[in-house]
Amino acid sequence: MRHAPIFAALSVLIASPAMSQPPSLPNAAPWDQAFLPPAPAWDGASKALLRDASDPWVTAFEADAAHDFSPIYVDTRAWFDRLDQASELIRIEQFGVSPEGRPIYAVIASKDGAAFDPAKPVLMIQAGIHPGEIDGKDAGMMLLRDIAFYGKDGLLDRVNLILIPILSVDGHERASAYSRPNQRGPRIQGWRNTATNQNLNRDYLKLDQPEMRAVRGLILKYRPDLYVDVHVTDGMDYQYDVTYGFNGEDGAFSRSPNSSAWLDSVFKPAMNAALEREGHIPGELVFGMDDDDPRAGLNDGGLGERFSNGWGAAAHVPTILIENHSLKPHEQRVLGTYVFIEAALRLLADQGAALRAATEEDKALRPAEILANFEQEDAPSSTRAFKGIRYEMVDSAASGRKEIRWLGEADPEIWSLPFYGSRPTLTLKRPAAYWVPGYRADIIERLKAHGIEMEAVSEPRTIAVSMLRLVDPKLATRANEGHVQASVEAVEVEARDWIFPAGSVRVSTDQPLGDIVVLLLEPQSSESFFAWGMFPEVLSRVEYIEPYAIAPLADRMLAADPALKAEFEAKLAAEPGFAADPHARLAWFYERTPFYDDRYLLYPVGRED
Repeated sequence: MRHAPIFAALSVLIASPAMSQPPSLPNAAPWDQAFLPPAPAWDGASKALLRDASDPWVTAFEADAAHDFSPIYVDTRAWFDRLDQASELIRIEQFGVSPEGRPIYAVIASKDGAAFDPAKPVLMIQAGIHPGEIDGKDAGMMLLRDIAFYGKDGLLDRVNLILIPILSVDGHERASAYSRPNQRGPRIQGWRNTATNQNLNRDYLKLDQPEMRAVRGLILKYRPDLYVDVHVTDGMDYQYDVTYGFNGEDGAFSRSPNSSAWLDSVFKPAMNAALEREGHIPGELVFGMDDDDPRAGLNDGGLGERFSNGWGAAAHVPTILIENHSLKPHEQRVLGTYVFIEAALRLLADQGAALRAATEEDKALRPAEILANFEQEDAPSSTRAFKGIRYEMVDSAASGRKEIRWLGEADPEIWSLPFYGSRPTLTLKRPAAYWVPGYRADIIERLKAHGIEMEAVSEPRTIAVSMLRLVDPKLATRANEGHVQASVEAVEVEARDWIFPAGSVRVSTDQPLGDIVVLLLEPQSSESFFAWGMFPEVLSRVEYIEPYAIAPLADRMLAADPALKAEFEAKLAAEPGFAADPHARLAWFYERTPFYDDRYLLYPVGRED
């Protein structure tokens, strides 16, 4: 056992009597996290939401003496089943099955019965896409209980609620005290990735995983007016306990500018006020630039569509990404999430019509140019007032340098930090449509899973399209999310009359999800199917010519074509490496013969301009 001494040391540091008890026991003592920074004292008004352990509808989180526990999948489902049987306001809907065979379910709270009143806004709360970050499940259990039995049923008069308590159900059950060492509770946590070792919050656009296809189907079914994805942070310490954000915040770029403006001007002020009234410290969703220097600056974490907030803006589904602060106690984070969900329900009831109208305006947008491949700005675009935590730098015998030590004390000085936003590095033209060949049924199925509209052809059809020749594409040197990714910076456009076989589809960009169509089907897009390595066949050349054949042919080509000879001699003069490489010289001629593979590096999806 090579690592036995390390594990023994961790056991002394972390283990407690709780570790010898089944993880589902709610009264187990919390395990020691002495290696974490101290948590600032907190006594928020939202503690009044907790119910006593003697209450017949107490949750496992509340029943735990330290409020540092979250129930396992079976116990969670049993509690919700009991709630469903006891209340006409609650029903459970299974909407998927995990790779390990567990049902994925939503808990729906409504006064409308089986069918929603289409006039009512719909709030969808998603917990456990990263199962160690499970605050939304415990908060949702409390709120649904209070709606069913403790006087908050009025929340459903003008709005409906859908809670996904656990999205990554397999990761949720790979639970232990060793899942997230940088997070303060719950003491038993699920695993970040799924049973197939996938990070679901990288799968919103490629839709690899059954969990993500299932949640996309649920969204298409119920069309939520607001979608809230609940996480817990990594990274630096600070005073905020509930941070949240969305693409387009503070006037930044968004593919849904109208709904983003509503979230910025209406939702955010109301939410911040609600959280502050209950003793929480809300903050904008930001990420530290340098773990070794907290004052180096902040960034927005990127706007990519593989994440929930980036996808939501592109799909015109107003989406909030919550990142509760990992170093705050589980109790504080859960209660902040409860306040957030309740305040969101009240706000949608009062002003949801305005958000729905803004979303419809966004769905009607058809930008001629699609900005893509966002990267962090080279220079800060603004400064941010930031509520920091005091820290010091201490010598570490382990690292051999000074390391940061957070002191758990609010810094009375408000920090002023440079903020780095994101900028696009690629601009894509929006064609009228794309043609996907029928033999790529896998790509067509992914597009359908998004809810993208398309027209299929039942017999071969010749179409005048623009085909893209990839210039010097690159393969990644390691796998990512089950794929070997690819990239290409330049393409050459070739006009072709191309025969698309039966089963091929025409995918118009004149639809609400047209931006997503472009991002998925343009190979230069870093979010495209090509970028995720799903078109490896175009990178393979399958015919060759031997030197004994190409050399005499090349000599004849030089003698017959003065322009070709001049081009060749210019290349020899300009590129000594090429001139010294006989194989490269012969390959240059081969590429200019009709024997060369015409489909090598030719991307098989056509553009109809």
